[in-house]
Amino acid sequence: MSLDTAPSPASSTSEALEQDAASPELLISHLLRSGVVLSLTLVTFGMSLTFFHHPDYFSSEQALQRLTAPERGPHALSDVLAGVMNARGQAFVMAGLLVLMATPVLRVALSLLVFSRQRDRTFVAVTSVVLCLLLLSFLVGGVE
Repeated sequence: MSLDTAPSPASSTSEALEQDAASPELLISHLLRSGVVLSLTLVTFGMSLTFFHHPDYFSSEQALQRLTAPERGPHALSDVLAGVMNARGQAFVMAGLLVLMATPVLRVALSLLVFSRQRDRTFVAVTSVVLCLLLLSFLVGGVE
């Protein structure tokens, strides 16, 4: 006698609904986790690259002060991209910080897609306003 029991159609349907309900949260969770891991990887790689190219930063206080001086780092996105292409450690660190700052913005954009797919007009409107304010803050902050 076989003890093979197939799930009833009602239980498989409820499990599918639970998985569909959990998938947006899992998707957002994966996005946030991936953004933080990528950021940490870029910052760690950039620091390692910097100290590999300039071992004097370990022993010279003046050299380390030059490294951390605000005027030395890349300030524009084009500077960061050019620095990454030239394998400059500071550019990788800045890219990691930019990824870390962009992660919550991407989370809001993903939430907007999820809410629009669920046809939840109230949350689409609220999330759209939040996303517009975030993007506006980046534009206004970039003007200075």
